[in-house]
Amino acid sequence: MKYLNEYSDGSRLSGIYFCKSKITATTKNGKSYYNLTVSDKTASMDAKIWDINSGAIDEFDAQDYIDIVGEVSNYNGALQLTIRRLRVADPSEYRVEDYQPKSRYNNDSMFESLMRFVELVEDPYYRRLLDYFLNENEETSRLFRSSSAAKSIHHGFIGGLLEHTLGVVRLCQVYTKAYTFLNRDLLLTAAILHDIGKIRELSAFPENDYTDEGQLLGHIMIGAEMIHDAAKQIDGFPQILEDQLKHCILSHHGELEYGSPKKPALAEAAALSLADITDARMETFREILETNQGKDGWIGYNKIFESNLRRTYTYDPEK
Repeated sequence: MKYLNEYSDGSRLSGIYFCKSKITATTKNGKSYYNLTVSDKTASMDAKIWDINSGAIDEFDAQDYIDIVGEVSNYNGALQLTIRRLRVADPSEYRVEDYQPKSRYNNDSMFESLMRFVELVEDPYYRRLLDYFLNENEETSRLFRSSSAAKSIHHGFIGGLLEHTLGVVRLCQVYTKAYTFLNRDLLLTAAILHDIGKIRELSAFPENDYTDEGQLLGHIMIGAEMIHDAAKQIDGFPQILEDQLKHCILSHHGELEYGSPKKPALAEAAALSLADITDARMETFREILETNQGKDGWIGYNKIFESNLRRTYTYDPEK
C-alpha cells in the first residue's frame, strides 16, 4: 500500500483509502460533482469527482473504504486529488489499522507521565477532580487516552489528545518555575483538563469527525460543563475554585475570534493559552515537515502560519 503522505504534485494515485466525507456540490454551470475527503493513517486529502455519472464511478457513501484511481495536483498550496475511477473495496482487501493514525509515542508511557504531574497537585479539591476524570471514570479515561486532539490541524490521530495535553502540561510546569507567582495547582489542573471536552466533541476513528454535540457546543463549552458536573459530585468543592478553573478552560484559546467565550483574566489562564498555542503550532509545523520529507528548502505557503514555510538549513562545514 502506498500511503497518502508519499504522493506529491503530479503523482498518479491508485489504491484503497477511507472516505471520511462525501458532499454533493454544484459548479457555476449547474453541474453536480462530489467533494470528498480521503484518508489513511498518514494523512487526509481533499478529493473531487467531477464526472459523477461516469460508468467508472460506482455507488458509494461516506465511511466506505474505496478503491480509487486519480491524479494528485497542487491547489492553493495543498494537495488535491481528482478521482477518475472508484469502487467500494471488499473488507478482505484492506486492513483497518492502515487507516487509523496513532501517536508515535507509547500510550501507556504518556499516561504514566501525565499521572506524575497529577501527583504534583496538592489542592485536595483539584486533585479529587483529576482522579475522577482520569482514574475513577473508566469510560472518560479510556476516551481521553484514545481520542484525537483535532479533526485535522494538529494531533489528529489516536492518542493525539493525550500527547497534546502532556505537551501543554510540560510547558505549564516550566512556566510555574520561571514565574513563581503562578498558582501551580490551578495551572496544572487546567492544563490537564483544558481539552477534556474533545472526548465528546469528536467521534472515534476512523471517522474522527464532529459529533452533533461538538458542532452545537464545541469542546470548550463541553469541557466547562463536564468540570461543573464533576465538581458538584465532590462534597464541599469551593465555588471560587470551580469558577477559576472553568475560566481557564473557557479562555484557553486566548481570543474571542478563536472560539474562546472569554479572554484570559487570570495569570494562569494566560499561561495556559500560551502553552496551548505553542504546543499546537509546533506540532502543526512538525507534521508539515514530516509530510514534506525529502523536500529541501522552501515548502510552500501555509494558511495556519500565513507564511511561505522553509525547512531549516543545517550548516555542515565538511560539505
